[in-house]
Amino acid sequence: MAKPPPRPSEGPSERPGEFDLIATYFAPLAADAPGALGLRDDAAVLAVEPGREMVVTTDTTVAGVHFFIDAEPEEIAHKILTVNVSDLAAMGADPIGYVLSTALSDAQDSAWLERFSKRLHATQRRYGLSLFGGDTVATPGPLTLTITAFGTVPAGRAIKRSGAKPGDTVYVSGTIGDSALGLAALKKSPPGPASGLSVEHHQALIARYREPQARIDLGRRLRGLVHAMADVSDGLVADLGHICETSGVRAAIDASCIPLSDAAQSALRADPALLDTVLGGGDDYELVFTAPGESKAEIARLADTLDLAVTAIGTIGAGAGVAICDASGKEINYKTTGYRHF
Repeated sequence: MAKPPPRPSEGPSERPGEFDLIATYFAPLAADAPGALGLRDDAAVLAVEPGREMVVTTDTTVAGVHFFIDAEPEEIAHKILTVNVSDLAAMGADPIGYVLSTALSDAQDSAWLERFSKRLHATQRRYGLSLFGGDTVATPGPLTLTITAFGTVPAGRAIKRSGAKPGDTVYVSGTIGDSALGLAALKKSPPGPASGLSVEHHQALIARYREPQARIDLGRRLRGLVHAMADVSDGLVADLGHICETSGVRAAIDASCIPLSDAAQSALRADPALLDTVLGGGDDYELVFTAPGESKAEIARLADTLDLAVTAIGTIGAGAGVAICDASGKEINYKTTGYRHF
């Protein structure tokens, strides 16, 4: 993070200078990472244990694109770190640390930074990683944040998208569609629960959007049990489609087996057309994976140990793409292709 100090900006500022900002808000996040060198040097120095490989992922988030302009700093901090840890989970990695680059506008004053860094600290403790460094700059807007996260796996044991095989069962963790339905509820005008949706269900869906959870414990314990895996960030169909494309296979999914929360079921009863949102809305950060039949019992035991639903939703066969079928096996037409950045 160490860089020459920028020229002073014109006008008063409610935010400390770069080096004071780093020392006050971000250096405490690096206290558990000796390689971060207290964020006082030009770079971090990281050691990788013998017999392990480094896993690296990065995401950039922009206000007004990836989160609401008026989103609370706690929500932003939790989400930007969680989405990166979710990528590590999808590879079966153990998180070790991250670097954070911030392009801050005038709206991110000292009070905002205090709240942001406090929640970032709580989230990194939840996932067992520390801040290694990064960069801090000013921008006229919008607020832009980039995290690069690092994890390790035993050599040769990273779970890739390319390993799915015909005969595999397709599984997904947790429930699907809640976050996308929560986002739709937040965008609703006038605000308030959708028709047929209780206040409790409305709030539950919004909470899933604002407070995603990375399935890191599940991901690393699936090493050796599964053939291919991805996290559900762009949508179930899209992310399973990535597995199928890189593996050269076809997935057939039974729509009736896709796990839905009570809130999502209520939303679909009120408006069946929301199935497209459930299938392609994204931001669930659950894990979708394929596994051979001999792993079935161990996956069930693992789900029970973690107290986390893991549901078989389909099979892998020859061909290409993802087919969503009804209980009779008839293919359902759907419009969604998942979230697209461009």
